[in-house]
Amino acid sequence: MDDQADRCSTAAYEPLGKQVSRMLFELTGRMRAHLTAVADAVDLTPMQARALHHLTEPCPMGDVATRLQCDRSNVTGIVDRLEERGLVERRQDPTDRRRRMLVTTAEGDRVRQQMAERMVAGHPILAGLSVDQQADLRDLLATVLAASAGDSAPISVPPTAG
Repeated sequence: MDDQADRCSTAAYEPLGKQVSRMLFELTGRMRAHLTAVADAVDLTPMQARALHHLTEPCPMGDVATRLQCDRSNVTGIVDRLEERGLVERRQDPTDRRRRMLVTTAEGDRVRQQMAERMVAGHPILAGLSVDQQADLRDLLATVLAASAGDSAPISVPPTAG
């Protein structure tokens, strides 16, 4: 019997919570590997790719640190390198001159879009799922994310196209 079959047969005897946790760890590893490959394809580090991904609208560096779950001092270096590549700019907040906002450039928008397309293409998790299964997974993940944030309201998701 191969390793995959061994893991599946023993998984049936594990408590449900342990099965879910083990599968989430496996999924996280696969997602991390996929993100690394996508980031490499556009010549970014995974952290730079994540930062660029989150910059869909102007925001302060502190917000980026929160989204990346890292210290603000780490974000400075990440943003410095994105700025050197011409992907982001630091601009003064028009409502608070003491605060600097991060804004993507046209090139940053292009690279972010390219990353988004690459994340979906050949996605290790979505590849084997039908559109209906993907919609079910999206809805379940929205519920999990809302519950884990201490928020009982489901996260809004766009309707399934098709």
